Amino acid sequence: MPNPSDPQVITPGLLRDWPLPVPEGGKNARGTVLVVGGSRSTPGAVLLAGVAALRAGAGVLQLAVAESTAAVLSIEVPEALVVGLGETSGGSVAGRVDDKLVDLAGRASAIAIGPGLDDIDETRALLRGLLDAVGPETALVVDAYAIGALSHEPDLLAGRGRPAVLTPNMTEAGHLLGRPPGEDVNADAIEVANRYDCVVSLHGHIATPDGRVWREESGDTGLGTSDSGDVLAGILAGLLSRGADPAQAACWAAWVHAVSGQRLAPRYGRLGFLARELLDEVPATLAQV
Repeated sequence: MPNPSDPQVITPGLLRDWPLPVPEGGKNARGTVLVVGGSRSTPGAVLLAGVAALRAGAGVLQLAVAESTAAVLSIEVPEALVVGLGETSGGSVAGRVDDKLVDLAGRASAIAIGPGLDDIDETRALLRGLLDAVGPETALVVDAYAIGALSHEPDLLAGRGRPAVLTPNMTEAGHLLGRPPGEDVNADAIEVANRYDCVVSLHGHIATPDGRVWREESGDTGLGTSDSGDVLAGILAGLLSRGADPAQAACWAAWVHAVSGQRLAPRYGRLGFLARELLDEVPATLAQV
């Protein structure tokens, strides 16, 4: 077992020795991703996560979003099945898990919940209901407001043995830790992984509850752009749907996300590229390994 103070650096060589599953057959063999999120004011987060999942190799995409945004997203992402969810008067996705969402969740190999959600109480109810609706084998990516919701109810994952990856930013990590993050990001990632009993991808540091740790060193400052994290969550979901285990998916996704940004730098410079421009780089970045 690696020393937690000395994580493995994620390199192309490490990834080549840890090859991703390449399922044979049609689209169903590559799994189905469900992205749950997208309030009335933030539907783009779901679009980015969903397209990223397809770019990472998912076979089928489902999007569950606020009812008022569903028609537009179905046009913007014609490759996806899009359903509308109940919403509050303020345009947030309501916490009730209805039959439509249960049906979608039942078909999913991997579920990403959080992109574009914006009401913590409704998100808590949505996360709780969604986990009740799916089997223990369904992989989960918990992102954005769903991380805040989980911080109030860690038992939703802890001790359940569910394949799951948390993708907090540093602010969200503080909610999970119950304190401000310290200078040792690696130690904070390990603490969160232990507390919530799942894989954590925190600012390029990946930790598992059993003590394995990795660090991604290719990321540059340009990745710190609006909705970049939604792309990372989508890549993760796509890799999980293909059959990658959570630690493998987290390491590959962190590297692909970072190197996709590197590929944009010659055109846009280190700063100024957009999260949506990362999407087209994902397949080529995967292929270069």
